Amino acid sequence: MKIAEMNWMQVEAWLATDDRAVVPLGSTEQHAYLSLSVDSILSERVAVEAAEPLGIPVFPVLAYGITPAFTAYPGTVSLRAETHARVAWDVLTSLYRSGFRRILLVNGHGGNQPTMTAGLEFMTEHPDCRIRFHNWWSALRTMARVQHHDPVASHASWMENFPWTRLANLAQPQGRKPMVDLDYLRSLGPDGVRRLLGDGNFGGLYQRPDEEMLDIWNVAVEETRDLMRDGWA
Repeated sequence: MKIAEMNWMQVEAWLATDDRAVVPLGSTEQHAYLSLSVDSILSERVAVEAAEPLGIPVFPVLAYGITPAFTAYPGTVSLRAETHARVAWDVLTSLYRSGFRRILLVNGHGGNQPTMTAGLEFMTEHPDCRIRFHNWWSALRTMARVQHHDPVASHASWMENFPWTRLANLAQPQGRKPMVDLDYLRSLGPDGVRRLLGDGNFGGLYQRPDEEMLDIWNVAVEETRDLMRDGWA
């Protein structure tokens, strides 16, 4: 039940019997040889596939995130943390006004973490509302499958290289890139980040077999669906 494929009357009918909704959070930023929209594509897709059997409405992805470190890469768009939190707050306010009381934020970008605090603050002011913040890629079962296939997994590496984030007719580099020093990376500004990372991959292989990626994806969808169904006790 994608909101893009519903009208207001159908939403009202849903709210007569249920108060759950899903909002994916993404980002538009460099992902080496993959799409700039990786985080948005993945968060929305995992949300839609997880919600479909349950019939829960999924709102359009918030496609801009907090990603100042990558702004030296053309095409990256970064919101200030305050701006992102304010946008999320306004979205939650609108959903609350409509009648939604259980809202799952399916997050696909680590930089959006400050917005989890906005959700906690929103619940303080709206005690009858429940908000869950779900980092789908690092959830327990999903990350266990990632580690099962290859423990060296990072930003813009194989772990984000799905058939639907890969660009057509663009070959991926061969070999395993050495893992970057993450603590040092976090001490750099945007220009320093680009000099250190080069193509943007933090480290590891650029691609693994699609069979492995689909194995990880199926676990991610199931884990997200379980949270939608049972995560409100």
